[in-house]
Amino acid sequence: QVQLVESGGGLVQPGGSLRLSCAASGFTLDYYVLGWFRQAPGKEREGVSCISRSDSTYYEDSVKGRFTISRDNAKNTVYLQMNSLKPEDTATYYCAADARYGRNCRRSADFGSWGQGTLVTVSS
Repeated sequence: QVQLVESGGGLVQPGGSLRLSCAASGFTLDYYVLGWFRQAPGKEREGVSCISRSDSTYYEDSVKGRFTISRDNAKNTVYLQMNSLKPEDTATYYCAADARYGRNCRRSADFGSWGQGTLVTVSS
């Protein structure tokens, strides 16, 4: 059974950092495109970052230079390091995975497997 479990969310002050983790079970991440999406209250889910099988990466414009996605295939885990956090980063963050080629990292509909989400709150 394919399962993704996120962790690492929480409350952080503006300018602070968090590292989100997403542990996979039931499949091997090596062969998947992995993405992080977020959804703030009242807003649509948006693509934040993703990483391909060959480790090429995509970042949404508002997080470029602040967030870093990485994968550890030995641990079957994908990470999102978030630095210089802003209140507008507040959202529930979801990891997603898909084995098909040509995934659009901006489209949640392109990803077939999802975690349950972890809440990130940036507030003083």
